[in-house]
Amino acid sequence: MSSEVEYDCIVIGAGVQGSFTAYHVGKRNKKTLLLEQFVLPHTRGSSHGQTRIIRKAYEQDFYTQMMDECYKLWSQLEREAGVTLYRQTGLLVMGPEHSDSYLLYKNTMERNNVPMVVLTPENFSQHIPNVILAEGDGALVDINAGVLYADRALKTVQGQFQKLGGVIRDKEKVTDITPGPVVTVSTSAGVYRAKSLVITAGPWANKLLAHIGLQLPLKVQKINVCYWKEKVPGTYDVNKRFPCFLQTEGEESDKHIYGLPSNEYPGLVKICYHIGGETDPDHRDKQTDRSDIGILQRYVARCFPGLIPEPAVVESCMYTLTPDSHFVLDCHPAYSNIVFGAGFSGHGFKFGPIIGKLLCELSLGEVPSYDLSPFRIRRFQGNTKSAL
Repeated sequence: MSSEVEYDCIVIGAGVQGSFTAYHVGKRNKKTLLLEQFVLPHTRGSSHGQTRIIRKAYEQDFYTQMMDECYKLWSQLEREAGVTLYRQTGLLVMGPEHSDSYLLYKNTMERNNVPMVVLTPENFSQHIPNVILAEGDGALVDINAGVLYADRALKTVQGQFQKLGGVIRDKEKVTDITPGPVVTVSTSAGVYRAKSLVITAGPWANKLLAHIGLQLPLKVQKINVCYWKEKVPGTYDVNKRFPCFLQTEGEESDKHIYGLPSNEYPGLVKICYHIGGETDPDHRDKQTDRSDIGILQRYVARCFPGLIPEPAVVESCMYTLTPDSHFVLDCHPAYSNIVFGAGFSGHGFKFGPIIGKLLCELSLGEVPSYDLSPFRIRRFQGNTKSAL
């Protein structure tokens, strides 16, 4: 392999965030290299699987406002590539009517004029059959929410990046990073140099940041992605307009439970607990905690009478969490030409197009399109270790 190949920008990690970053940098006519340690496509990180939820329903204004442009960018990619990546289903949000979390969702949506319908206990079952709304729970629907076809989206954005002249090199694990006005990246197969570097390595973020003297307060968790069988096929089917849903808290847990209609596996509904057991991304199969499945079984038995309360399929995914569950989008404190996106905390996929745009802007030394103060590393103060 030729050594010392020079680029304008190198992006490490070809998940959704890295792929969209490379795509945006490529759109600026910059010579860009996207590196991936595994053979593509793979199921080792956080971007695989057939579906993700897309929504504007959030507790914080800044996410809801970012999603406004994000929907437009997803549509733009669909038009460019001639593929369908999004299907509108609506998102049903349920939670104790007077709880802080449920009211934050409702108030943020109202404040930002997000199209929504508030349901009542009287009309709930008419609109959402085969779901039991707990006594005292409120319910609303984020009308334009839906499903993103994740695997297809990843393949599409990588393909568009290559059409722009971008280079993807998979099965190349980064072994060293040397900072400087020109950054040198060594891999298992060669050496590359670039004016700027973007690190979007998901669960491997801290392993790479160690090369440049930085450690973030990230926790990697393995999530059990559970699919539940319908007693009567079609009961919760996407074609029967069953929505995605989010339970903010409930009898079983004070953490989110979320689900998507029967879609990728006919007759199976994806319902997951938004938290898992801590793991090492290189040894994730050693983590066998299934306590979340017990919580889900009780929830399914109570609220989804049309499902068998035993998961038919259990897959796995990894989340990389920050202490506040907000993303990390920032430049290295000592090297402004090294940028990183990390800690997407299990809710980052839908933001891929806008995260890519923001990391592209940072890598080019531009003022970012959005206020990044919620995402800067200075918020962690004593939790960020620097060897500099």
